[in-house]
Amino acid sequence: MSYDIVFKRIYQAPEAEDGARILVDRLWPRGKRRESLALTDWYRDASPSPALRRQYHQGEISASVFAARYRGELRDDPDCLLPLMRHARQERLTLLSAARDLEASHLPMLREALLKALEDEDAEDREPASPPCFGAK
Repeated sequence: MSYDIVFKRIYQAPEAEDGARILVDRLWPRGKRRESLALTDWYRDASPSPALRRQYHQGEISASVFAARYRGELRDDPDCLLPLMRHARQERLTLLSAARDLEASHLPMLREALLKALEDEDAEDREPASPPCFGAK
């Protein structure tokens, strides 16, 4: 199955084709009122941890180290993806962030993890049922 997961800056105007609009930043965007954003949800749990975000923004770690550690955080807590997966199964999922360069932010890694988790779940659904499930001897 194909899933439509896109990125958008939180400062861009909402559009009807956005589908579920989920803010996936740890911090609330400056100067924005919740009612003006047309958010479906603000989901912090899938964003980088505060310590990792701080290390990266203060230049203590490189982009590649940040990416490896963030992927590790997502791998260590696969349940953090479940709410986003539910939205992706129903409609277009627009991941929102205040980052200036979305392709250099955590969003591509988050989309990659979401697509992998959705693919794994779909593969499990295609596996045949075990014999006890359908009465085979």
